[in-house]
Amino acid sequence: MTPSRPDASTERSARLDLTQLRTFLAVHRAGSFTAAARLLGLSQPTVTAQIRALERQLGRELFQRRPHGVTATAVADELAAEVAGPLDALETVTDRGRPGTEVPAEPVHLAGPAEMLCVRALPALAPLVEQGVRLRITSGLSDDLLAGLRAARYDLVISTVRPRGRTLTAAPLADEEFVLVASPDWAGRIGPERVAALGPAALHGVPLVTYAEDLPIARRYWRHVFGVRLTGPAAVVVPDLRGVRSAVAAGAGITVLPRYLCLDELRSGALVPLLEPDDPPINTSYLAERPGAAGNPHRTLVRDRLLRTARDW
Repeated sequence: MTPSRPDASTERSARLDLTQLRTFLAVHRAGSFTAAARLLGLSQPTVTAQIRALERQLGRELFQRRPHGVTATAVADELAAEVAGPLDALETVTDRGRPGTEVPAEPVHLAGPAEMLCVRALPALAPLVEQGVRLRITSGLSDDLLAGLRAARYDLVISTVRPRGRTLTAAPLADEEFVLVASPDWAGRIGPERVAALGPAALHGVPLVTYAEDLPIARRYWRHVFGVRLTGPAAVVVPDLRGVRSAVAAGAGITVLPRYLCLDELRSGALVPLLEPDDPPINTSYLAERPGAAGNPHRTLVRDRLLRTARDW
């Protein structure tokens, strides 16, 4: 039988230098020569030289240089899709150590909003710990965490915004419904029926508690439900929605919270909804990861469990 002739892409990849391909893949995933150099333990000039050598060999530009990193060209995206699987498989084999030695899986680095991590994600992932899964948790703002994901600092990120570009993939995780709440005392003074009749005018002069100075959740609620722009400063700013919840339940004022975060307080009466609109604001969170990232079976366990349990969030 005559052996089949390898296709052009296979021949091309066989001629390319393996070290250069590893460096290329690191830059493609990190979006930066500097970040890739840190990941590889190389100097930035070495990374730059290897990428330029690869570009000369291919005769095509792989990355467009930007003030804060690089943008992959279509040629780079095609090459990354071609070599990521084989290189990751080779990396897994070379990391196994001597034959017969079992190497524990690396910890899974999960990042996201502190409130969703603590209230939803960690309870859902707790059963995996008994199976040997190790977790490392980081909280922060979505844009910062997505940048860290591109730089390979995290394995998975729960994001409240949909990632853009082709360097990350994302699956819808859960929908957050926002609710306007107050303590029973403030609800009695304001009157939910007045809010339904008068809208934001019924809330004039009531202290607003929020997690950031620019009032992002409250501004969205006002625009979506009342159709007006929210103005004025917050009375209390707490950079954690759990702290916002506690302050409002104690009588500090009013706020807008994700419903999942205040379900117990709503059921017990510690917090009272000031309005139940037919069309409440909803925000979708996403579970993001880097396509072609090195295969850690525990990362797959964490990802699949989050996606499965989030259906009931």
